[in-house]
Amino acid sequence: MVKRIKLRTIIIGGIFSLFFVILISRLFWYQVWNVDFWMEEAKASWSANKVLDAKRGTIYDQQGNVLAMDAPAYTVAVNPKVIQSLKTDSKLIEKNIDVEKLIVEQLHQVLGKPQDELYELTRKKGSNGEYLIHREVRSEGWKIDQEPADKLNTFISDLKKQSGKADIGLYLMPDSKRFYAKGNMASHVLGYLDKEEKPVGGVEVMFDEALSGQDGSVYYEKDRIGNKLPSASEMYKPAKDGKNVYLTIDQTIQQYIESSMQKVYNQYRPQSITAIAADPKTGNILGLANMPTFDPNRYWEAENLSAFYNHAVQSRYEPGSTFKIVTLAAAVQENIFNPNAYFQSGSIRAGGRRISDHNNIGWGTITYLEGLKRSSNVAFVKLGYEQMEKETFKSYIELFGFGVPTGIELPGENKGYLGFQYPADYAAATYGHGQVTVTPIQQLMAVSAVANGGKLMKPNIVQKIEDPASGTVEQRKPEMVRQVIDESTAKQVSEYLEQVISDQKIGTGKNAYMESYRAAGKTGTALKVVNGEYDRERAVVSFIGYAPVEDPQIVVLIVVDDPKDYIYTGGGMVAAPMFKDIVYKSLRYMGVPTTQERNKVSSKSSESNFVKAPDVKGLKPAEAKKKLAEQGILYEMIGNGPTIKDQVPKAGEWLATDQHLYLLTGEADKMSLPDLKGKSLRDVMEICSLLDRKVQVEGEGFVTSYEEKNEGGQRTVYVKLAPKSK
Repeated sequence: MVKRIKLRTIIIGGIFSLFFVILISRLFWYQVWNVDFWMEEAKASWSANKVLDAKRGTIYDQQGNVLAMDAPAYTVAVNPKVIQSLKTDSKLIEKNIDVEKLIVEQLHQVLGKPQDELYELTRKKGSNGEYLIHREVRSEGWKIDQEPADKLNTFISDLKKQSGKADIGLYLMPDSKRFYAKGNMASHVLGYLDKEEKPVGGVEVMFDEALSGQDGSVYYEKDRIGNKLPSASEMYKPAKDGKNVYLTIDQTIQQYIESSMQKVYNQYRPQSITAIAADPKTGNILGLANMPTFDPNRYWEAENLSAFYNHAVQSRYEPGSTFKIVTLAAAVQENIFNPNAYFQSGSIRAGGRRISDHNNIGWGTITYLEGLKRSSNVAFVKLGYEQMEKETFKSYIELFGFGVPTGIELPGENKGYLGFQYPADYAAATYGHGQVTVTPIQQLMAVSAVANGGKLMKPNIVQKIEDPASGTVEQRKPEMVRQVIDESTAKQVSEYLEQVISDQKIGTGKNAYMESYRAAGKTGTALKVVNGEYDRERAVVSFIGYAPVEDPQIVVLIVVDDPKDYIYTGGGMVAAPMFKDIVYKSLRYMGVPTTQERNKVSSKSSESNFVKAPDVKGLKPAEAKKKLAEQGILYEMIGNGPTIKDQVPKAGEWLATDQHLYLLTGEADKMSLPDLKGKSLRDVMEICSLLDRKVQVEGEGFVTSYEEKNEGGQRTVYVKLAPKSK
């Protein structure tokens, strides 16, 4: 008996000892050997790490008008647990108030989401069979705008009063989303943010790193119910907001392009239209658009995927006769082009093939200048194929930038194609057909080189990038790729191309003619290849040109792909009037003097009657007046400040005898507009330049009325002009 008791004691003691050893081992494992891991686990239970979202940078046009920005938004959510509990509430049953039904009907009406899907959300259960407490109404209720949010907020407030409940299970959660202030304007330039807030296309993708900024964070310790402990340690990393991007796009010129494009699109029903405008001297893109297009705010409503395609940089096509500008420039540079020499038009055999003029029969024996005006294929085959070495001609094509990307900062740029294998390829290339395909942006920059004196510029879409935190600004400067032709050659080519427009009898570009501005340009009609053969009833028609010829300020390319009934219209009828409309409005908006205005100044003043504007910045008004009076310079003082803050024209620029020097005596943003009635457009542009105002012009002549408006922080002066009555 005693032995049995002792044995049990030993066994029980052994078991307890074993348990004790195991317990000590586990404690050693948790508290000593693996202490770091379990300490991190413990910290996670009593600490919180919250992400601080960075604000995405704003995208502006070159004048500071907002194109894309972060804006307030709201996400709609429902609480199935609350909603279902209210269905059994006796007081609501007595009042015959069905909260679920009312919520579903209201969300269906405001958001357009099907009612069966809404009922599924309000009755959603978890894996444990319990009703869930939070379900977002996707995608219709995701990041909605203020207007539908206001409707739902009113509904929530009314239903709470009606039911007497503080919580009805419907919520609007504050959020933010990308807002494109001008709808579908410049959509292919901007791109968009999708519903997962990922950038798609355009500047949003190319400058995503700069626009995104860096999210911040805050780390703190909390109690068991989640409240921050007042004495707990805290680590804070502030969010760094994204940088603001200023584009070279001008909102007004962009609007001119899209408005004109819409008319052509409606009339000719083409597959697509592309239009690009640029400053030929800097390569800055002033406007770029394609149709069909889309609204970045509601990109999912686009008709089809073709609406997202940026033809301006992604499409390549046979350019047709607009490419003859390259052949002409090469021929002039090589001293081959003699405008008064004669050739037989109609057809020519080159590269083993017969090549005909676009009318198949030609115009008899004509000069090369007439051949240019009539857009004779034969003339350019003789110039670029018969009279020029093949490799020399090819080298000019490459010098003008074809066959390689331009480097524009937009995604998906196509490099075009140069496929010279057979003599026929060289012959066809002289008039823009065959194994030469180009992108619109390549062609725009090539012709810009003719306009600006022979300099091939890199196209630029961004003017500057601004860091709102530090105030630093990265200013983009024009970038020259190379000198393609001599300045004298470029001038000659411009004079020839001007006649393509100005000759109202035989010029193929006569529909681009403007009395107010001298313009140079070329039409293009390239037959489309269908099933390996040229289809004579389908074509890509185009026009490219620039103005004013004497000092080009804008170059514009129009490409219309497969317009209906093109055979009766072509580039001269479809694209040339569009060019005229865009260029005239843009030059008036830019304040470029018309030919008549230039001639008026020239007739009144000889070169000896021009003086250089003196530098009067920093002087007191009395001192400036005395200095200007001594030199016989007309002036006008703006403001009543103690010193001259700024002047237009700038010091060193030429002043005509009848031209005023405008002097600013205060801060531009704090000064009111002086009386503009009776002033010329030049005077208005100079005054508004000093006062940092945009100008919108209607008519010609002198100011009859004007109105100033504040539009999104940018002050704009709307001016009406009319000739002076005799």
